[in-house]
Amino acid sequence: MNAAEQATNLELASKIATAVNLFKFEFPDAKSDLKPWKNDPDTRELVDPDSIDIGFHFPGVSKSWRSRSILIQIRFHQDPITKSRRAIGLEAAGFDHRGEVWRLSTIETWDFVGESLPSIEIADKLKQVCRQILEVFNRDSH
Repeated sequence: MNAAEQATNLELASKIATAVNLFKFEFPDAKSDLKPWKNDPDTRELVDPDSIDIGFHFPGVSKSWRSRSILIQIRFHQDPITKSRRAIGLEAAGFDHRGEVWRLSTIETWDFVGESLPSIEIADKLKQVCRQILEVFNRDSH
């Protein structure tokens, strides 16, 4: 679900802003997009209400990224007993004019898959940003 729509309170809005800033600190050329999904019936059907989705766009096609746009989806799970909501992982995907060219999931192996993978340096930086974002969303607030 679009990050802009998930920012329903100050705490969540602050965590989303922190996630964007963590990404932009490592990748300063990126422009963030808090509404990466179109607001049409076909797209709405595909949107996961248990995710916060943020897009990042780069000027031109980056040779290091092997893509032009990145979609990051922070996935959540609500425990039915304790009612606590935790970030269980991130899905990141790189896109160019052909569509999706690579994907990373932090839920299992943390491996990149696809036809055109980012450079090792970019991959390592992205994995570090993913770890930091997970920490932000799973940090208890008091």
